[in-house]
Amino acid sequence: MAEISPEAARPLIFDFDLLDRPLLEIEDRPLKELCFAVFDTETTGLLPHKDEIVQIGALRVLNGRLIEGEQFDTLVDPQRPIPEASTRVHGVSDDMVRGAPVIAKAAAAFHLFASDAVIVAHNAPFDMAFLRRHAAAAKVQWDHPILDTVLLSAVLFGASVPHTLDALCDRLDITIPTALRHTALGDAQATAEALVKMIPMLQALGFDTLGEVIAQTRRHGRLLEDLNPVDNHGGTWQAGSKT
Repeated sequence: MAEISPEAARPLIFDFDLLDRPLLEIEDRPLKELCFAVFDTETTGLLPHKDEIVQIGALRVLNGRLIEGEQFDTLVDPQRPIPEASTRVHGVSDDMVRGAPVIAKAAAAFHLFASDAVIVAHNAPFDMAFLRRHAAAAKVQWDHPILDTVLLSAVLFGASVPHTLDALCDRLDITIPTALRHTALGDAQATAEALVKMIPMLQALGFDTLGEVIAQTRRHGRLLEDLNPVDNHGGTWQAGSKT
């Protein structure tokens, strides 16, 4: 397998009962009232149709702030050798994943962690493609609303600027410790910190609700696909929708 450079480690791939407030549809809820599960994965390679997850990390954001102690972090046994080039990027080796849960168990556990949340990731189509491929084995449905910080960055800063995680963190004055970069929990932490900083910026532009923000991200569909299904009435997401 060819060596994976840090900047090339996440190719752009074209292709949510939340807080128990039944009087409002999820898309009409203000961003600061929502619970977010911000996650990242590390993998054996860059092909979601055949490579495998080796690590999942996630944190919760609630009421516009990171919740201390609310995190998910697991290694995953890919049931195949991890290429040395991939290990050089994320640091996960064959020895480290020996005895770790397989993807069906790990994905089911993460699904439980994210069961009441809007899912957030940086370049979500990449990570979600892995999870959706194993949805049947994990006996779950990934029918959460999804926000992508690549698209949120495009909404706030324009499509023409770089939207890598490093570029976004530089723009928002977020430091990713070198030892944590390209670890699932470390990159999830950086993505969550970026989300916390971008929520008030989106609100300052008048995009206060989840539905309003998703509508804006869809304007950047040429950059990256929005993963939220559209109903027949033009809305964004409804409880029980299939993905």
